[in-house]
Amino acid sequence: MERRLDETTAPVLIIGLDSEIVTDVVAPLVAAGYQTRLGTPADLARSRWGLVISAPSIPGLGAMELLAALRSTDGCAGLLLVGTAQQLAGAAQGQGVQHLVWPFESQELVARVQSMLSPPTAQALSQPGWPAPARSLLPDEDAFLNDVVTERDEQRAGRSPGESFVVSLRLDEFDRYRERLPPGSQDDLWHQVSQLAALEALADEKMGEGKAGDLLLLLPGTSLREAGRRLAALSSRIAKHRFDLQGQSTPMSPLIGYRRLRNTASAQEAVSQAREAAQQSGLHLDLHPVVYRPSAAASPTADREPAAAPAWLVGFKTRNALILQYVVTIALGLLVPFLVYWGLGSIGFDISKGVYLFVVVVLVLTALSIWAEGFLALRRLDPPLEPALPFPSATAIIAAYLPNEAPIIEDTVRAFLRLQYPAPLQIILAYNTPRDMPEIEERLQQIARQHPQFVPMRVLTSTSKAQNVNTALPYVTGEFTAVFDADHQPDPDSFRRAWRWLSHGADVVQGHCFIRNGADSWVAKMVAVEFEQIYVVSHPGRARLHGFGIFGGSNGYWRTGLLRELRMHGFMLTEDIDSSMRALVRGRRIVSDPYLVSRELAPETLAALTRQRLRWAQGWFQISMKWALPALRSRHLTLRQKAGMMQLLIWREAFPWVSMQIIPLIAYWAMKADGLEYIDWFVPLFVVTTLFTLCTGPGQIPFAYKLADPQIRKHASWFWLFLLTSTFFYGGLKNAWTRIAHLKEWQGEAAWVVTSRGKIKK
Repeated sequence: MERRLDETTAPVLIIGLDSEIVTDVVAPLVAAGYQTRLGTPADLARSRWGLVISAPSIPGLGAMELLAALRSTDGCAGLLLVGTAQQLAGAAQGQGVQHLVWPFESQELVARVQSMLSPPTAQALSQPGWPAPARSLLPDEDAFLNDVVTERDEQRAGRSPGESFVVSLRLDEFDRYRERLPPGSQDDLWHQVSQLAALEALADEKMGEGKAGDLLLLLPGTSLREAGRRLAALSSRIAKHRFDLQGQSTPMSPLIGYRRLRNTASAQEAVSQAREAAQQSGLHLDLHPVVYRPSAAASPTADREPAAAPAWLVGFKTRNALILQYVVTIALGLLVPFLVYWGLGSIGFDISKGVYLFVVVVLVLTALSIWAEGFLALRRLDPPLEPALPFPSATAIIAAYLPNEAPIIEDTVRAFLRLQYPAPLQIILAYNTPRDMPEIEERLQQIARQHPQFVPMRVLTSTSKAQNVNTALPYVTGEFTAVFDADHQPDPDSFRRAWRWLSHGADVVQGHCFIRNGADSWVAKMVAVEFEQIYVVSHPGRARLHGFGIFGGSNGYWRTGLLRELRMHGFMLTEDIDSSMRALVRGRRIVSDPYLVSRELAPETLAALTRQRLRWAQGWFQISMKWALPALRSRHLTLRQKAGMMQLLIWREAFPWVSMQIIPLIAYWAMKADGLEYIDWFVPLFVVTTLFTLCTGPGQIPFAYKLADPQIRKHASWFWLFLLTSTFFYGGLKNAWTRIAHLKEWQGEAAWVVTSRGKIKK
């Protein structure tokens, strides 16, 4: 990319460092004015480097080999090995090789780099009153537009390979606070951002400082997929970076939009549309770069209004949408297979026996996995008694939709203020509301004045939990962050228990969500037992069977750096599971702890439960479509974990359709001339398979009762209620919800329906 930087010191080459260490190395060096590059050992001979910073050990290349390679690099000041004390033990030192133990203070790193660089640079930088390192003088927008025009002409003439993209990059926090910052802050900030953007830039890429307060990039000769990958990596790199603004270290949330240059009317239009896409990226603050897509209004067919349906028909469809979708899924699951069996059988190709045996086999395998999860969950697994590191500062983010949560939010906040944690605990209430609610908002401000650790934060543009959480992340001060829904009340020692897991290597800890309003209705009683089945049997059992856990949206404890890197994607209906998948395919460890308890509210009516579970089911379907192949391709997952992923993502979606195939098979056999012979042959298997299908859910109830929280286990009648409902009603209903969710996704329905909260009983 074109830029004018201080060239008195050659760039610092960074190779082989772990991702957690890279940010701690790059951030202070960029803030101090050094040019940095991420590279490989092969880059040692390709350019002139002022200094090389490396891991103590790189596969296939040792420290002495690195030093030998450095001797062929003119002017290099030496090699700085960075790693933990254990990693540095036994590594070469002296003769141009120095050590720096991680974690370290930023000032210590900068001082070490200064001392290793040859005089007079290091000495001059240490002199009091010496001018700050030169900042970037990026081309202005007019100069950048000239580059875009040139590239556009090259493309139209066929002289530029591939596609080209114009990118607008904004920083959300800087946008909001630009007017309050000292003069020169913008130049200082864009210098640091341009360094991050240049880490893997190609020589012909361009950069400029936009008049709208954004950084403009031109990516020529690439593809849509590669541009998306590059920009996603840049977004993640910026989110993990701590920027230095006049001595203040702060994280930033990047908003990135990009526009294909081909077929744009002008360079100005390309930049304008990239900025529109960046605004879309800012709706969720989820680090997801957005490619510009023309609106429907710009479509040539936009002025062709479809014929309006009669009002009575629209009203009928609206009132009976769920029933109609249920009927359609029944037809797809029963009638269509029957017609397939009948049609193939009529031409002499009978597949019914093979299908039946397949159904029996997969249901038996499913049964075995369910029982395995139950038995594995019986073995209690606790974190180490003592944390590996002292308790650090921590943060709780409570996401709330205020009109819905108004009756409960004060109780929730006060429950968090009662938590027992030996280090600073920040509590952020990130809420959205379509209208002012002065009475409750003033009470929240009063609580904040009494308790400085409590921060109520209204997210004005938010329409989702993901936006609330993402907006709060730049203000998080804790080393680890817990995410909660607004109805949760965690146990007093929950943060201490979570840190015992995290300090010993876990990246995410998913706790046990316990229903605290089970006595309020028969639906709440049923959900209370179901949640015990999920959180004390299924989750820990699956984690031990397949080697990975899942973050379920609330009562989850994250390393803050990882959560900042991944964020939550608001375009997913189950953004929590999506975050889990992105963590797992990167090799992160998610722990399931059934004894890390937080108490929440269940829906109290079947209608409310149906709305909630349809959203969950459709969200899981989105996850399955998005993550099945990436999970199989991930080099961080073992074969055992990949097999578990396939069961979780593929089989859970297929099961509701496969399990009902017995009905069209029996119907087909009964209508054949020799149908009785078929049925006689398969009656034993039919009985066993049918009983299994009905008892798939109830099979875990004995395990749930044994492992349930004592406050739930004392209500034995709830477990009997769940046994009856799951056997004769609820199990089939959950399968129907999954099938309907598939239809909704195919129809493009993706509305977020908030789970209603009943009035809290004192």
